[in-house]
Amino acid sequence: MNLIDTLEAARARYRERNPASERQLAEAATVMPGGNTRSVLFHAPFPLTMVRGEGARLWDADGHRYLDALGEFTAGLYGHSNAVIRQAIVDALADGLSLSSHNRREVALAAEIQRRFPSMALMRFTNSGTEASLLALATAKAFTARPKIMVFDGAYHGGLLSFGRGGSPINVPHAYVVAPYNDLAAAQALVHAHGPTLAAIVVEPMLGAGGCIPGEPAFLRGLSELARGCGALLVFDEVQTSRLSIGGRQAQLGITPDLTVIGKYFGGGLSFGAFGGRVDCMAQFDPRRANALSHAGTFNNNVLSMAAGLAGLQQVLTQEALAALNQRGDRLRERLNAVLQTHGVAAQFTGLGSVMNLHGMTGPVRCAADLATSNTWLKELLFFDLLERGVYMAQRGLVSLSLPFDESACEEMLGAFEDVVRARRNVLRG
Repeated sequence: MNLIDTLEAARARYRERNPASERQLAEAATVMPGGNTRSVLFHAPFPLTMVRGEGARLWDADGHRYLDALGEFTAGLYGHSNAVIRQAIVDALADGLSLSSHNRREVALAAEIQRRFPSMALMRFTNSGTEASLLALATAKAFTARPKIMVFDGAYHGGLLSFGRGGSPINVPHAYVVAPYNDLAAAQALVHAHGPTLAAIVVEPMLGAGGCIPGEPAFLRGLSELARGCGALLVFDEVQTSRLSIGGRQAQLGITPDLTVIGKYFGGGLSFGAFGGRVDCMAQFDPRRANALSHAGTFNNNVLSMAAGLAGLQQVLTQEALAALNQRGDRLRERLNAVLQTHGVAAQFTGLGSVMNLHGMTGPVRCAADLATSNTWLKELLFFDLLERGVYMAQRGLVSLSLPFDESACEEMLGAFEDVVRARRNVLRG
C-alpha cells in the first residue's frame, strides 16, 4: 500500500479501538461546536478522551494506557498529580478558596519568579499565557505611545495572537509588522521603515506552536539591539522556552528583554500566566499612582494557582532537575533523528531541550516558510502507529517531556518509535 492507503487503514483501526472516545465527542457536540472547547486538541476522526493521569502515564476512556509524551503542550512539566503540589493545593483549600483580597502566597510566588527571571523586576499575574501576551503588548503601546507591533511569521502568542498560515481572523487588531523568523536583515529593513511607530518587537526565543524552531542567538541578540535603537520594547514570549533553563532562554543567551511573558507550568498545573519587566514600564499599573493603568481579573491571584505554583518552584523544580530533564530531551531528540536517518525516512525532530517537534522533511528549518514541504500524512501515520504502541504525543508532532519522563520512559518511547519506523519504512520512504 502507498502512504495514503496505509494512513486510511490506520485511521480505521484507531476508530475500532476507541469507541468510547468517539461516543464522548458525539455527546460533547450537542453542547459545544464540534464537541470542542480547545481547538488544538481536535484531530480527525476524533480525539481521545483521557480519564486519568499519573506520573508520566495517561489512561483513556477505552482503557488504554499511554506514555504521556505530550505533557499538556509544555504546561505539564510536573507530570500528573505530583504529591508535593497536590498537598499544597489541599492545604490552600483548608484556608479558604476565594478570599476577596490580597493573599500571602502571591507575594511569595512573584518573588520566586523574580529570583529566576531578574528581568521581571515587577510583574502582574493573569490566568493564561494568552492573557499575559495581550496585556504585555497593551503595556508596551501605553508606555511608548506608539501604535505598531512587530511579530514573526509562524509565531503563536496565544489564541488571539496567532501568526501561522497568514494569521487568524480573530486576532486582536493591532497594527502588525510581520517579519520572517531568524532573518535579521529583513527585521532591520522593517525597523528602518517602521521604527518610529513601533511599540514592541515580540518574539518567541523558539517558535513553539510554529514547529519548535529555535531562534538563532545572533538573530535574538540583533532584535535586542534593533529595539533599543528605535525605542521599541523587546518582549520575550517565554511561555514555552522558560523551561529550557532555570532562567529561561534569556538566561542561556544573556539577553535582557524589556518585558517577559510566562505561563504554562508556573501555576503548578493550574491556570496561570504573568507578564513583567522594567520598573518604569510596569509601574504604569501601580494603583497608588494617578492615572494608573487598570488591570483586573477575578482569578489573577487565586489561592490554588498561587499555592501550586509556589510549591512547584520551591520544592520540585530545582536547577538540577530541570537541567537533567533538558539533557534527556536533547539526547532523545538526537536518537529519534538517528532512527529516521538509519531507515532513510525524510523526516526530523527540531527543538531545544525537553521540547521538540516532528517534521515530514529534511534540510534546514529556520523559519515557518521552510515547513511548506513537510509531509503531514507521514506525521499523521506515525502519530496513529505510536498510539497503538502506547505513546501519546500531538498529531502535529509536538513532544514535551515532563519531570517524571525519566530515562526508562525515553527508552520506551525510542523503542516504540524504532518499531514503527522499521515496520513502515518502505511506505514512509515513498
